[in-house]
Amino acid sequence: MNDTDTLRTYYADLHIHIGRTEAGAPVKITGSRDLTFFNIAHEASVRKGIHMTGIIDCQSPAVQEEIERYLDAGEMDELAGGGIRYRDTTVLLGSELEVKDPGFGPMHMLIFLPKLSAMKEFTAWLSGRMKNVSLSSQRVYALARELQEEAVGRGGIVIPAHIFTPHKSLYGSCCSRMEDVLDPADVAAVELGLSSDTAMADTIPELRRHAFVTNSDAHSLPKIAREYNALRLGEPTFEELVKALRGEGGRGIEANYGLTPQLGKYHKTYCESCDALIEAEAAAFAKTCPACGGTKLVRGVHDRIAFLGQAGERDVPVPERPPYRHQVPLEFVPGLGPRKREALLARFGTEMRILHDAPEAELADLAGPGPAAVIAAARIGGVEVASGGGGKYGKLK
Repeated sequence: MNDTDTLRTYYADLHIHIGRTEAGAPVKITGSRDLTFFNIAHEASVRKGIHMTGIIDCQSPAVQEEIERYLDAGEMDELAGGGIRYRDTTVLLGSELEVKDPGFGPMHMLIFLPKLSAMKEFTAWLSGRMKNVSLSSQRVYALARELQEEAVGRGGIVIPAHIFTPHKSLYGSCCSRMEDVLDPADVAAVELGLSSDTAMADTIPELRRHAFVTNSDAHSLPKIAREYNALRLGEPTFEELVKALRGEGGRGIEANYGLTPQLGKYHKTYCESCDALIEAEAAAFAKTCPACGGTKLVRGVHDRIAFLGQAGERDVPVPERPPYRHQVPLEFVPGLGPRKREALLARFGTEMRILHDAPEAELADLAGPGPAAVIAAARIGGVEVASGGGGKYGKLK
């Protein structure tokens, strides 16, 4: 039997925050209190149907203590290939960190390490370079390349987070070229963020060398898997993920599932002075709001990408990418409140089955024809959306 004969599809959401520890200590200040390590693993496995999650606050010593308790109690297991197994879900140990090189703006980076022992060693290194290593998304007082080298040197991988968003991202607030702050050869993938998709990102030539991942950046349990990836793996482990991002041994990304970009809350440029979205194509280069003349503009992802696409190399071929499937998470579906969502989960088991497999007629029996039609239409990209911007999500028309 060939090695590739054992490969199958696994769903992975690699960017989920911890809001509080089980003792109530804050980790991600803006995260929900019920976002604990255990609750995330349980939600992903039992309700969402996600096989691999990246919890990106595992540098916190208090979180590490919780993990060790579950390992010692036998409720979770550390895998030889990297990651922590709970039921049918593997938790990857990650950390979201902020860096700001001299002369550049701030950006967030996702670091993943294979073992808890490696993460604890990484925490020790971070402790001398952070004001509070227990909190999420904090500034590391080191160069971006230094942080990258520390992660890779410990057997880890680096993924720049939500790379186009106007606040604390590689292209949205830091720089216009990756090589200004990072070694592109040691970037495992880039995270597109909620307001962009593959077609948009591939207009930037230097990104065509990198794998794209789509993740939820969840700050509450319901938002887990609002974006995720279908991966072809031998098993859901850290080592297999690395192979998939590199396209090795038949592993790979089969598809990216993400919000229709217009639903993202930073898709279009927004004027803070008059609360208006700037729809004109010239918004990529605008310095003032055409409606009020104001200069307090929050540059939208759509317009930032249009600006970046004008520069850089022109001879980099566009790769054959896995399909990017636009979808509408259940919480965005009009008329599908908590009670109907629970009824669908009771019938179909997990959110993945509802979004991908449930027949429209059976959805309609439980949720009504309207919500069922939206779910079915979203599978083939057949929904219309009013764009979001300035921190406000878009809406289905």
